[in-house]
Amino acid sequence: MLKRVLSFILISMLALVAGTTVLANNEGDWLHFTILHTNDEHSSLIPHSPAIDHLSNAGDDPTVGGFARIATAIKEIRTEKINENEPVLVFNAGDFLGGSAFGWLAPAGYAAELTLLQEMGYDALTIGNHEYDYGTEVLAEYFMTAGYPESNEKTMVIASNTKPPKDHPLAEKEIIHETNIFELGNGIRVGVFGLLGVDAESVTYDTGEFVFLDRVETAKNMVEKLNAQGADVIVLLSHSGVKEDVELAKNVEGIDVIVGGHCHTALHQPIIEGETIIIQAGAITRYLGRIELAYNPDTGEVKPTNDENEPFLIPIDGTIQPDPEISVMIEEYTDKLNQLVKEMTGGLVDDVMEPVIKSDFPIKDLALQESPVGNFITDGMRMITEEVTGERVDVAIMANGSIRGTITPGIMPDTKGLIPFYDIVEVIGLGYGDDGYAGYSIVSVYLTGDELARLVEVAVLLKELMGNTYFLQFSGLRYNYNPKNAILFTIPIMDQPLPSTRAVTKGEIYTGEGIQPATGDEGYKPLKKGDDELYHVVTDTYILSFLPMIGDLLPSLQVVPKRADGEPIDLSNRDEYVVSKNGMDLKVWETVVKYAMAQEKGEDGLPVVPDYYSEKAGRINEVKGISYMQIAGITLAGITAALLIFFLARYY
Repeated sequence: MLKRVLSFILISMLALVAGTTVLANNEGDWLHFTILHTNDEHSSLIPHSPAIDHLSNAGDDPTVGGFARIATAIKEIRTEKINENEPVLVFNAGDFLGGSAFGWLAPAGYAAELTLLQEMGYDALTIGNHEYDYGTEVLAEYFMTAGYPESNEKTMVIASNTKPPKDHPLAEKEIIHETNIFELGNGIRVGVFGLLGVDAESVTYDTGEFVFLDRVETAKNMVEKLNAQGADVIVLLSHSGVKEDVELAKNVEGIDVIVGGHCHTALHQPIIEGETIIIQAGAITRYLGRIELAYNPDTGEVKPTNDENEPFLIPIDGTIQPDPEISVMIEEYTDKLNQLVKEMTGGLVDDVMEPVIKSDFPIKDLALQESPVGNFITDGMRMITEEVTGERVDVAIMANGSIRGTITPGIMPDTKGLIPFYDIVEVIGLGYGDDGYAGYSIVSVYLTGDELARLVEVAVLLKELMGNTYFLQFSGLRYNYNPKNAILFTIPIMDQPLPSTRAVTKGEIYTGEGIQPATGDEGYKPLKKGDDELYHVVTDTYILSFLPMIGDLLPSLQVVPKRADGEPIDLSNRDEYVVSKNGMDLKVWETVVKYAMAQEKGEDGLPVVPDYYSEKAGRINEVKGISYMQIAGITLAGITAALLIFFLARYY
């Protein structure tokens, strides 16, 4: 009997142990790893919003972002995960270049952003649209300055649908890769590919003869290729935007994670589309994305496992101490930038953090409407170009896509109200000129009054059809419009909107001097269709390149840029329209900085932003009213009713 009892106890204990072992094995089936990610840094090497406050000694640093802080966060998480025997991958989804003045170092022969990303431990990145801001030749030099193709061993460049010509350095030196497989210490093989999206391609500045393959077909091919190479988990580095990422996930099976960029969306929770996890970390280094992942080798399932102590987005702010080694590198690049800016401004500015103006309020950027910052920028373009050329400038034009945000003055006690050179050009410093220097060049052309009237009709269409990137800001004119009249109707079979060309209800051009009044009629005259008088217009090279396309798409709204004598300009001869001085192009950012410095000075000797720019100034006014189609419908209903009454009265 005792033997039986002992046997029963022993068997029970073995069963318990076996059961425990089974449970442990089931739990152990899930292999864990972490992806850290950023996107759309836009050369934001230093903390910002505004950068001037980072120099304050008056208390806690209120600024956000900065590469040195991100470096610290990455190191801390890597250390944490090493102690847990969990591997970490760090990815970048493109647009690390172009935005702040640090991006200007790229055409000057430096690779600040890319060199720093390597030192910060990024495993792979893809190429965004702003990497092309200075053209494909500068991009190739930029990568080679950062040590590529050898540097692919540190930070792999993966751009699967990007195809440079065979004789281009990016292709010849095999700098760009289609895919890569990262073998993690716990046995997981992570396959990675990269895409540039449709919208991102449409807003690239200069891609030369590069070809961008179909996204869906490329994704299917890359998934198949990576699976054949034994990938367990497939990650896409996508510079496309959330909307395109969701559509891609719907159409392509087998992508486990999409690390996104382009639309600057801060996804505090992943989007789950089918079996695909979509993540994105906002923009300009405000966040470090962190997603904890578990992979089941038996089922192939991949799932996020972040708990309440592991947010998907880590705020990068003053609570994070900057990494000392990365900080030293940034200081060295800052010295190089100061030297470059001194050269570019002819000695006017030799320190990018030098305050150039004061303000009691932010000069706001507003989407899909007239904005104070748009007014400030276009006023600078109009008035400073007039000063440089010695000729009256009637109208200046800028698109919201080139305006990168609000100009924000300092808020700390010792920086309060101060706006440095850096914070101004961060808002309006994009682009590149054929003179070899960063910044969009100012162009000077002439349009008739009739063409200006057409142009504001085009501006309304762009708002309704193309969104905020193409919304136009103006100086020197004002107009009212009814958005309901922009499109008469959409042709069903062709899905083609039919514009009315009658959305603008009132247009006026300013004939006075200086800042145009926000109210009243003094100094304004009507902007009329059929007016053949020539008006001097300034914009940038990017917008000028689009003007001839208007006539191709909508012949009734054709706009032909002209010389002062009324003859069409030759777009192949930049000497006919690019404004230059002392052998260099006049830049958009330069006109804005000089305009700021030309304002009336306060008691401390610094110029002060006029109160005029604290709010909108009545330049672009949406008016309410019924549409032409509604009028037509009412008219048709009236006619029908009249005929019905006539019929009833006559026959009954």
